[in-house]
Amino acid sequence: MRVLVSAAAAFAFAVGGTVLGAVPAHAATGEVVVFTTEFEELTRYPDPPSGVCHSLPATAHVLVNLTDSDVSMHAGPACLSPGLVVAPDHGWHAPPSGMFSFSVS
Repeated sequence: MRVLVSAAAAFAFAVGGTVLGAVPAHAATGEVVVFTTEFEELTRYPDPPSGVCHSLPATAHVLVNLTDSDVSMHAGPACLSPGLVVAPDHGWHAPPSGMFSFSVS
């Protein structure tokens, strides 16, 4: 009987935690703008949703955060590394070392 009650409690906690812990993702208001080279148009990411990884162009040079949320810069194209935070209305200068990505906090 004790095992049945424990299993039922664990199941209820897991289901309740999943339902109650599900927070809808929100989009940052504004846009993230990336300057690459003088020969390419600006790359714009309007109202980027939180929790989504955006790979930057290989020629990315400067990122400007014109949103109302923090943007995290990641080394590599998959947002797997810890991010450097770029505050709203601030920018980030990309070193010439490879691919980068960003996500919205």
